[in-house]
Amino acid sequence: MATDIGASLQHPRRSLGNRHRSQARKFIDMSKDDSDYLSWAEQSARQAVLHDFTHPDNWRVLVETKLLSGDDAGIRAVLVELFSVLGRDPESLKQLENVDMTETGSQILEASLSADPLDPDYWWEKTNAVEHGVQDFCERLKSLDLTDIRANVLFSRRLERLRDSGFEEEFLELSKLVLAHRPNNHETWSELGRMHERRGEYDNAWMCYDQAQLHFPEIPTRDRFIERMESKMDDNVTTTWNAPGIESKVEFLSRMQTLASQAVPTTEVFFEDDNNPTMGEVDVLLSEERFTEAFFLARRMAAEGVEGAVEKVEEIRGML
Repeated sequence: MATDIGASLQHPRRSLGNRHRSQARKFIDMSKDDSDYLSWAEQSARQAVLHDFTHPDNWRVLVETKLLSGDDAGIRAVLVELFSVLGRDPESLKQLENVDMTETGSQILEASLSADPLDPDYWWEKTNAVEHGVQDFCERLKSLDLTDIRANVLFSRRLERLRDSGFEEEFLELSKLVLAHRPNNHETWSELGRMHERRGEYDNAWMCYDQAQLHFPEIPTRDRFIERMESKMDDNVTTTWNAPGIESKVEFLSRMQTLASQAVPTTEVFFEDDNNPTMGEVDVLLSEERFTEAFFLARRMAAEGVEGAVEKVEEIRGML
């Protein structure tokens, strides 16, 4: 079930979002004669955001239903959710504790959507048009909390626009940071793998495809990559390649664990021997809800053949 939910979030279903938004607007019109329809409008609006959080009109119609019912707390809740999607700190709304959201909620929503567009193409046009826009975005991304899967997907798609516009090094660096927040973002692992493969960095490509297939086995990206590499060798291409060894896997996963520890500042945990971690150390990280660090540590231990590590990886995947 967790995989199904993650997959649906990473592939916003615009048609369903549009359908629920249309229903919400229909119920809003009907509520003018019968207020009971307003709750139906809100339910449909919520479904619109659930199915497609990347369409600004879905957020607008949800706030509209809250405004019509005079739900100040409800408007705040919607804005907190939007701020999470945009990678912002929802705590910033506390500055507006004494502000009447039934009067200013729409303005705050529009200001947020205008400053930080949800549509990646519109966002890129806006960012690219500003001097130092890309540089400022890259620096800003390093300070954001992207643990919300929707924020993670949103920013990974923004990074794809950078890559497509020639900012390949920025894409490679920042995609890993995005994944350090949410390693179950299989789309970004796949995109990162394709970039490494295109650059002839085959070991790194395998590592990324391996992660993608672990989190979304329905698309065997690693297996298909191996088939492509074997096909090259069959065609007598000079490139020879073997899957990465244990040392390479451990090094890669250790780097990702370090990135994960830096992505979300927490109290540092010191272990007796970082070169020989134990399952107990994984449990310590889990007890502090440092799931991403625990995941990469458990995967590293699984690569080293530590007993029980594979099962622990699956357990943490469910938590993610």
